[in-house]
Amino acid sequence: MKIVTHNGGFHSDDVFAVAVLLLVYPEATVLRTRDEEEIKKADIAVDIGGVYDVGLMRFDHHQAGGAGKHENGIPYASFGLVWKEYGERLSGSIETAKIIENKLVCFVDALDNGVVVSNDIYEDIRPYTISDYLYSYWIDGDTDDEHAAQIFHRVASMAKDLLKREIEKSKRIFEETKLVEEIYQKSEDKKIIVLDKHLAWGKVFEDKPETLVVIYPDNVARVWRAKMVRKNSQTFESRASFPHTWAGLKDEDLIKVSGVSDAVFCHNALFLAVAKSKEGAIKLAQIAINA
Repeated sequence: MKIVTHNGGFHSDDVFAVAVLLLVYPEATVLRTRDEEEIKKADIAVDIGGVYDVGLMRFDHHQAGGAGKHENGIPYASFGLVWKEYGERLSGSIETAKIIENKLVCFVDALDNGVVVSNDIYEDIRPYTISDYLYSYWIDGDTDDEHAAQIFHRVASMAKDLLKREIEKSKRIFEETKLVEEIYQKSEDKKIIVLDKHLAWGKVFEDKPETLVVIYPDNVARVWRAKMVRKNSQTFESRASFPHTWAGLKDEDLIKVSGVSDAVFCHNALFLAVAKSKEGAIKLAQIAINA
């Protein structure tokens, strides 16, 4: 199995597209070239060749008219086209593949197609992205093609490792999300949801405005956390907050002002409070939402 992509400089798009293919075909070899004859002979051509045809194993998006769009309207780049074909196979389910599409693939595709997906709030300040990280290995703009290929294979290997970890994490998130939904449905008090283990709960409550606080254990610190639910995924603003008089307090100072005997800490942004016991965390939450 021979995979062909373009030589010279790389982008996160072709790096991740090749990484996906190497997860599917681990024995494949990768050739970086722009030679038309080599492209024609390749088993798979990605991000080069001007053709998108799954049957022919061609995954390019540079041709006139592009290669379609994600459901959210972001144009496909080669990473997205390859993930569209192989994502479910690699991740084990449509749901898990979709988590990774939303989390990683769409951003890379948008960047490669010149589509802005976020706005900068502070002048000259923007998020440091996975693309920035990969590009950090491209230091010498005058490097020769052999050295460029070495860098590409290095970052593609890193991208493979990242994808494997994100696939496993997304599987866990999908399963835990289902469990949290079941806990929510069984809870009598929908304002305060209590989890007996640390589960992925953020997405579950986006469309459940009645839920204000989630209680869960921190097994590393051996405490229980009471965390306010965000108003939506685009903001850090919470639906409720702990009392202003608790901001930044800990231990005896927080115990004195809250009346909760095992209170440990309250974040100065008032979205998180911690106690030594589940019962203590619930009391902190109850005080906050009933204030």
